[in-house]
Amino acid sequence: MAVLATLSLAACGNKKSSASSSSAEAGASVKLLDNYNNPAKANAAANNGTLKIAEANSSPFQGITDPALASNAEDSDVFAPGGEGALFNQDKNYKIINGGLANLSLNRKNNTATVTVRPNAKWSNGMKVTARDVEYPYEVIGNKATTSQQFSADFNDIKGMAAYHAGKAKTISGFTYPKGQSGNVVVIHFNHMTPSMKFNGNSFMWGYVEPYEYIKNVPIPKLAASKQIRKDPIFTGPYKLNKVVEGESTTWVPNPDFYGKQPQIKHISINVVSPNNIDKAIQSKKYDYVSGGLQGTDYKQLKNLKNYHIVGSPALSYDYFGFNLGHFDTKTGENVMDPKAKMANKNLRKAMLYALNLDQVTKKFGYGMSWRANTLLPPVFTNYYNAQEKGYPLNIKKANQLLDQAGFKKKGQYRTLPNGKPLKINFGAMTGTSVQMAEYQDFLQQWHKIGLDVQFAGGKPMEMNSFYAALQAPSQNKIDVWSGAWSVSSEPTPTQIYGQDATFNMGHFVSAENTKLLNEMNGNKAWNNSYRTKIFKQWQTYMNQQAAVGPESFGYAWSPVNQRVKGYSVSPADNNFWSNLALTSKNIQ
Repeated sequence: MAVLATLSLAACGNKKSSASSSSAEAGASVKLLDNYNNPAKANAAANNGTLKIAEANSSPFQGITDPALASNAEDSDVFAPGGEGALFNQDKNYKIINGGLANLSLNRKNNTATVTVRPNAKWSNGMKVTARDVEYPYEVIGNKATTSQQFSADFNDIKGMAAYHAGKAKTISGFTYPKGQSGNVVVIHFNHMTPSMKFNGNSFMWGYVEPYEYIKNVPIPKLAASKQIRKDPIFTGPYKLNKVVEGESTTWVPNPDFYGKQPQIKHISINVVSPNNIDKAIQSKKYDYVSGGLQGTDYKQLKNLKNYHIVGSPALSYDYFGFNLGHFDTKTGENVMDPKAKMANKNLRKAMLYALNLDQVTKKFGYGMSWRANTLLPPVFTNYYNAQEKGYPLNIKKANQLLDQAGFKKKGQYRTLPNGKPLKINFGAMTGTSVQMAEYQDFLQQWHKIGLDVQFAGGKPMEMNSFYAALQAPSQNKIDVWSGAWSVSSEPTPTQIYGQDATFNMGHFVSAENTKLLNEMNGNKAWNNSYRTKIFKQWQTYMNQQAAVGPESFGYAWSPVNQRVKGYSVSPADNNFWSNLALTSKNIQ
């Protein structure tokens, strides 16, 4: 849900979290409403039943309930009713407002952020939410031996974080507790303040709490595998976990310790459903709606269902092509480019992108729900999106010229390396629907047209968890180029994905200019929004020029919503999404 779209996560090929904006739909041929205004009345008998949600995904979810440790969007989806420990409420532009689990006060003069937790906030086991719970996720993310992939250089703006991250300090000195660690006030001391701090999902402050007392005895490197995270997690949201069937489903009941508006529906179930079966499942009325997004071909099948209403808005996500350019140095905690990497030649990368006919692919299979992307910033960020960039439209002639200029000569069917040795490129892709397979085959066919021997890594598409396990290894040579997806943060700074020390930077692209532009997005001059906008647009142009990561597609996050559901909205300003939901009949209509 949009209200939880405040961190960066790897995703399957489906569109993820959404936001509301008309100009973001410029490439779309279909317009959607971001809510279903159901005129029918809810009733107690219906609310005593079960809201049934499908999670469309070809793989089991990993089962990591902690946002600081989760690395894919599917875990976020299936554990969403628990609130994930989200700290702040937000308006339609993701600007932080009062009224959530905590309030935020920024002081530019003193370089501080004060987080005040509401006095009645509790975990679902009855424990009080404390100031230490606000601080502890920073320790989890910044720990030198952590399994979290959320760290980036922006966190080093907190005083003492760099020393803690390097293993030179046991605590982070930039946190103080005016009412003690068991109180409800935390002051975070920064080296400098940034304009992004006003928004949920910024890369300088973490937007979630951790139950310190509940997990403090688990070593941070072992936390993701612990029973506190996997089997018996606790939550701060409107629902608490009733049962989890590993990789398959979660069920939920109301959390009596929730501080806010009590939920109306007494039971929720979320089940993983294969993308190959999701249309039939909806057509046969097995589910009220779909979490995790759907493809354009699903829209074709589901758009005319009488008892369902299509709801959606421009996605906080995008599909992309990544290139393996180096490795992650675990000693220094930084990405390093290898000038001898197979994909190191910029002309080779650009040629592969120009060879693709993404306009045709998205038109053929998107049915108005997706369109070719032109940058690495989704258009939902209307202030910062660079609509002037052309990206990589089909241009076979230019692709061949680029390869010829770089010395990749034809020898029989395929081109060789400039030194005359054979060139075989391994393409990484995730298993999915027959339509996704057709898209992959089209990519391979287009690359073969320009004389490149590109084959599936391992001979076939990979299961999602195996795919990301390969890419997230510090060093790997299984995959040279891949098609992936990002579910991005609701604040557009991309340091956590493309920064020099970002573990999510799986292609390991690093340059002084990239680091400079990323830093300037939140430098002192960036308080002037026109300057900040200019920097964001320059960065998009620069990344297109480098072709280290290539834009693939933008789209909608959407779902069919059954007519018995009331209160469904994907607006970012709906801070009570789960509590607002209600049912108007016992059975799915």
